[in-house]
Amino acid sequence: MTDADLVIQQNIRTVQAKIAAAAERSGRNPSSVSLLAVTKNVGLEDIRRALAAGIQLIGENRIQEARQKFAHIGPAITWHMIGHLQTNKARQAAAIFDMVQSVDSTRVAEALSKAAEGLDRQLDVLIEVNIATEEQKSGVSPGAAEGLVRQVDQLSHLRLRGLMSMAPYVPDPETVRPFFRHMHELFVNLRDGVRRPSLWNMLSMGMTHDYEVAVEEGATLVRIGTGIFARTTAGGTA
Repeated sequence: MTDADLVIQQNIRTVQAKIAAAAERSGRNPSSVSLLAVTKNVGLEDIRRALAAGIQLIGENRIQEARQKFAHIGPAITWHMIGHLQTNKARQAAAIFDMVQSVDSTRVAEALSKAAEGLDRQLDVLIEVNIATEEQKSGVSPGAAEGLVRQVDQLSHLRLRGLMSMAPYVPDPETVRPFFRHMHELFVNLRDGVRRPSLWNMLSMGMTHDYEVAVEEGATLVRIGTGIFARTTAGGTA
């Protein structure tokens, strides 16, 4: 085992321990929180190291980069699209990913459903919410989330699983706790109105700098890049 193997293995153990502690502080079972490794700009060898250390979910931001990695790694793990998706890339996304977390408009959702139908598959999706209404970020506003949920929920080849969001980046993660709390409230409030509430079980929020707070406030999936791949890649991970 190389030094790089050991670093990634230890990083993953550290993140998992912090997730478990945060879940327990909020009275939740640690197994209710999934860990997704953000692999944007991460090389194949480091991805393989993370998989060997137990990672089962990986998230990519760009279609082209994901296609190249998928060609080498294949479908044995679960692939998530976490970056902004253009409608003209919907078919490629539906062919690669098991879940698209970044649905932020009816047009994107309809394109994905049509693409999934052409591939004879059901595609899991999350609605991306711009919880702090930041101009530079994608996502539907909190006030418009219910309308988009209702529209996406009617599409035949999409399985609506929940919500995704990214809190503002600030030095002190306690500052963004209210945004995570608001996301959880929105997640709970929207559950009763969906066609298949048993599928509505994913709240994706929290990254390397704030995931412990996100878990304390109800996240069921956290997206970690730097926290896993730090000191082994120069990439711009989350």
